[in-house]
Amino acid sequence: MSASVFLFTPPFTQLNTPYPATAYLKGFLNTKGISSFQSDLGIEITLQLFSKAGLQRMFASIDAGKECSDNAKRILLLQDDYISTIDEVISFLQGKNPTLAHHIASRNFLPEAGRFAEITDFHWAFGVMGLQDKAKHIATLYLEDLADLIKECVDDHFGFSRYAERLGRSANSFDELYNELQKPLTLVDTLLLDQLQQHIENVQPKLVAISVPFPGNLFAAFRSAQWIKANHPNIQVTMGGGFPNTELRSLKDARVFAFFDFITLDDGEAPIEQLWKYINNEIDAAQLKRTFLLQDGTVTYINNSSCKDYKQTEVGTPDYSDLLLHDYISVIEVVNPMHSLWSDGRWNKLTMAHGCYWGKCTFCDISLDYIKLYEPIAAKLLCDRMETIIAQTGNNGFHFVDEAAPPALMRALALEIIKRKLVVSWWTNVRFEKSFTRDLCLLLRASGCIAVSGGLEVASDRLLSLINKGVTVEQVARVNKHFTEAGIMVHAYLMYGFPTQTAQETIDSLEMVRQLFKTGVLQSAFWHQFAMTAHSPVGMNPEHFNVKRAKEVAITFADNDVEHVDETGADHESFSFGLKKSLFNYMQGVCLDDPLHKWFEVKVPKTTVAPDYILNILNNDEPPVFKPAAKLVFLGKVLKSEIITKSKKGNSWEVMQIIFATKKETISISVDPQKGAWLLQLLPQLSVYNDRMLTMQEVKDSYEQQGLDDFELFWDNKPISNLYKAGLLKL
Repeated sequence: MSASVFLFTPPFTQLNTPYPATAYLKGFLNTKGISSFQSDLGIEITLQLFSKAGLQRMFASIDAGKECSDNAKRILLLQDDYISTIDEVISFLQGKNPTLAHHIASRNFLPEAGRFAEITDFHWAFGVMGLQDKAKHIATLYLEDLADLIKECVDDHFGFSRYAERLGRSANSFDELYNELQKPLTLVDTLLLDQLQQHIENVQPKLVAISVPFPGNLFAAFRSAQWIKANHPNIQVTMGGGFPNTELRSLKDARVFAFFDFITLDDGEAPIEQLWKYINNEIDAAQLKRTFLLQDGTVTYINNSSCKDYKQTEVGTPDYSDLLLHDYISVIEVVNPMHSLWSDGRWNKLTMAHGCYWGKCTFCDISLDYIKLYEPIAAKLLCDRMETIIAQTGNNGFHFVDEAAPPALMRALALEIIKRKLVVSWWTNVRFEKSFTRDLCLLLRASGCIAVSGGLEVASDRLLSLINKGVTVEQVARVNKHFTEAGIMVHAYLMYGFPTQTAQETIDSLEMVRQLFKTGVLQSAFWHQFAMTAHSPVGMNPEHFNVKRAKEVAITFADNDVEHVDETGADHESFSFGLKKSLFNYMQGVCLDDPLHKWFEVKVPKTTVAPDYILNILNNDEPPVFKPAAKLVFLGKVLKSEIITKSKKGNSWEVMQIIFATKKETISISVDPQKGAWLLQLLPQLSVYNDRMLTMQEVKDSYEQQGLDDFELFWDNKPISNLYKAGLLKL
């Protein structure tokens, strides 16, 4: 099919689901009547390479006289076994051949090389997760063995979720990347360009827009643009996406524009519309939006301030058509249920809000518009978009890719999902703030929320204050308990090496994490070492955080990661291995009582955190507080009610027994008949299907108008206080 604009993501990002940028832009272009075609070249090249014909070509390309490792020699020796099984493995990982799981899980079917030496305790991981996931993990290791061979003997840039990533990381100069682009094509390059040629011939675009979300997409983007310029010089080529948005804001090297005609920054809708008008001679260059181009041999940045960005209500619904949605492959790289969400299953990507509603964390690029400019989308419009995408893709799983999803909007979205009786599974990133009460978490779970990830960062109140995270360790523990008890899995991002962090604070942070795992309120986590970025408060004002920039370098290409010197903090690098090793064990539920020093090869201080610090927080329930403006909603079902007579020591009295039916059980309560009658009359008014939710004050007024006594005593004590289990929620 021909189209005006060809949008594509170059290799490699994810194997299980498309990166959403091109779908967002295609949805926007639809609203403007501009025809477009999109492609994820990452999955297309992966499927070509990891096929019977692709492996035959790959093995044949390896020089028989090449010196290689024992692991590579083993794979080469077993190449017939790889070639004969690859198509079946890919089909299984695409979900098209599930019965092969038994064969794969037996470990007698697939050849095994170096990756299988890292195999972990299957009983822990897959006793819970099951046969299909065990087979997926084995099949993933099998593919990673092949990837190791390709990297060693065919193309040293290769990586499943990144390609030539090193060339894009902290590349202050374009020199190294430019020199690599002058080298002969590798096998992966050849596959990429053959596929690109087919698309160009079929689409015949006037404009090619390449989305580069990560450093690992950069080299393939330049290789693609290089081929287009050499073979189709009349086609205009632009680059946008996460990498240029954060890294190329100081671009000065004119050589870049031998490959690209334009590079745009930040939200892509207005810039791509202006580009389209420009190449069709409808506007002049001065009217371009956030666009780099070459003028008279000089790199020039043009940002027409009179051209406004589009509101989130105006950008259209992401359009996933053209993408090979049924050909993505689900892999399980790490035997951890939360980690598998990133790589297992097809998730439709959506955003609840543009930017971050908090926008204060000092390590974050909060000066950039994609974080700074906060704009939520109405819950009804979000649900409209979800229904449209479900109809288009046939998939009802959603990953909301927000910086931090706003709790109020999550509540509104959950209510709207329940009202529409949508069957969806969804997960997102959050701040662990006190708004996530027990009842809100139960509501989110009822709407299909299965997991959240959020930044605990450094489990130290001093450092959380310095980071300006707006949370405390105590608050995080309570919120994690609420999520966990609601059945929502919790993943925490952890950070070490923040400026001025001491060895004592690092160990105390690890102790907090250990206790969170031991008490069961945290199921998954990952340690990141702090990196100073140019657009964060730390990067812009390092002296405020007692760190210094390392030697200044000339920036002509990428500018984001900033080398820094922390003279007051610990030797952060020495903690890296121990932190990650301990966490790996904690996620498996083992070694949770071992002393912390056993994880480290260097001497570390003893923790100053009490061993029951987190447990005491969790056991110390906060007293109920009457909040007049809190809203009430009833998600449950009343099975029946009846008046029964009770007697004790010769006295008898009547009570009303009300029985509620939940999906798992029946719940029975006994109350005073007059109060029970009032409650039965109230519950239909609290139904989620009513347009208006009653407040606590309105409910209290209704109670007192019936002449009933002491509302708080009745409401905050058993049995009413336990009715959250039957779906009576205070939000």
